[in-house]
Amino acid sequence: MGKLTVRALRVVLAVVLAGTVFVQALMVWALATDPEDGSLPLTPLRVITILGMVSAQVALVCVWRLVAMVRRGTVFSHAAFRYVDGVIGAIVAAALLWFAVTVINAPGQREDPGVTVIMGGIGLAILGVALIVLVLRTLLAQAVARDVEAAHMRAELDEVI
Repeated sequence: MGKLTVRALRVVLAVVLAGTVFVQALMVWALATDPEDGSLPLTPLRVITILGMVSAQVALVCVWRLVAMVRRGTVFSHAAFRYVDGVIGAIVAAALLWFAVTVINAPGQREDPGVTVIMGGIGLAILGVALIVLVLRTLLAQAVARDVEAAHMRAELDEVI
């Protein structure tokens, strides 16, 4: 990755991280100051929003660390798995939180259950993203194994020469 790409990605990650912190602060403020009027279950939705922002922040920090590893040329190491696993966990957590929102929203959609079905489909799509990252983790594992094998073969070749 080029320096410009890394910088651009870091700017995007920093802006999104700042945005999630801002949304969390607003939700905490709303929890403390804005009582529910009974029309919607606002407290659970606010708590889910706060937790959703935490899952996004975990993913952002893990991606930041992976970008740093790519820049240093150390991404093909066992240390990278911790961050990839963090991204997968954050995505799964986000999907579970989305399913919770779907369950909370479902009673209000009795006359139009299509909304609940669509929301469930979105949750499945989020889980699909986690599965894609899991496949990419498998590719990383294969690349790390090849890198270790190549280093071993280089060492053997150096001994022969």
